[in-house]
Amino acid sequence: MLIGIVGKPSSGKSTFLNAACLTNAKTANYPFTTIKPNVGKSAIRVKCVCKEFSVDDNPKNSQCINGERFIPIKLLDVAGLVPDAHLNKGRGNQFLSDLSRADVLIHVIDISGSLNAEGQDVKKGSHNPMDDVLFLEKEINYWFREIITRKDWGKFVRKIEQEKLSFLEMLLERLSGISIKKEHIIKAMQELNLDFEHLTMWSDEDILNFASKLRQVSKPILIVANKIDTPYSAKIYDNLKTQLKQRIIPCSALAEYWLRQFEQRNVIEYLPGDNSFKITNPDLITPTEIKSLEEIQNKILDKYEGTGVQKVLNSAVLEVLDNIVAYPVYDLHNFSDKDGNVFPDAYIVQNGTKLKEFVNDKIHSDLAKNFIYGINGRTKMRLGENYELQNNDVIKIVSAAKSK
Repeated sequence: MLIGIVGKPSSGKSTFLNAACLTNAKTANYPFTTIKPNVGKSAIRVKCVCKEFSVDDNPKNSQCINGERFIPIKLLDVAGLVPDAHLNKGRGNQFLSDLSRADVLIHVIDISGSLNAEGQDVKKGSHNPMDDVLFLEKEINYWFREIITRKDWGKFVRKIEQEKLSFLEMLLERLSGISIKKEHIIKAMQELNLDFEHLTMWSDEDILNFASKLRQVSKPILIVANKIDTPYSAKIYDNLKTQLKQRIIPCSALAEYWLRQFEQRNVIEYLPGDNSFKITNPDLITPTEIKSLEEIQNKILDKYEGTGVQKVLNSAVLEVLDNIVAYPVYDLHNFSDKDGNVFPDAYIVQNGTKLKEFVNDKIHSDLAKNFIYGINGRTKMRLGENYELQNNDVIKIVSAAKSK
């Protein structure tokens, strides 16, 4: 699971990465601070099933803290995007190439309205972030179009029509370098009223519409209203919500970063996603720092029910990508693996995934090849290979193969 962090220069992308991952990516208030992409590890936060089953767990692939399960994901922070990036303005080509591996994009915008399209300082509140939303989607859609057409679109589609080849398979091969799956292309084809039998008749507008739909399906974008605690931000945020047809999440990446830093210093008790914290060692911080923490609580945590960073990660993975969590176990009495680890693994899987696919992709291919049935950890009912996983399923796999 890879989340790409995108946006114009100086919008707070690297700060978001540092807050979510406790990384040390360079941050500054000037454009193109980030040159090479920064990668970090973070996690989504969900209620762990250990409380439901009244057991103390000891996870292997994730972490459980007070009944909250943190399941790892990866984040990628790339160089800032500017208008006409698809024409290689700024660091356009490199930026877009870096995004090719991402499953979902979070667009960090400067909701304070204090940066122009190039990421340069302007009068606070004067820039409309709706312009940033539109230009970024346009640039990535144009990038998709360029990859699809490759300057040989006419030759490409004539070959498909003349040799009666599969457009789906040919395009899948062409787009293999940007993590496009067959189901993405199928969904884009289904949602557009285009003639896929006569590709040579497509207009430039048809090609762009298809590229845009394929981008929406394969690399959806979640809008993040960063710097929500600055003077003009609340009003701009409210205005933007009325203009957008998609969800937008208010956020203060800087506030989350400082809370995580204080937690690392054992000054406060705080879990990512909480809407409050507890100062545990007041002697270790200054009066100025205490005042800053109080402002974070009053202006951000109380008003927006958290800093927004964890909410963004959860929304991107669980809502935008429509994923669920499943817990495979070996022993249904203790809910453990062979070594006695209770609820050892929590896996993020696509909603609608079938049981045998889950076993093959997440557990072990030998178990999938010799699959007999599964057992529901709650009902103890047998489950066939085509059973569709449900969120928080606890499942034992019965197979003719020896589990490893």
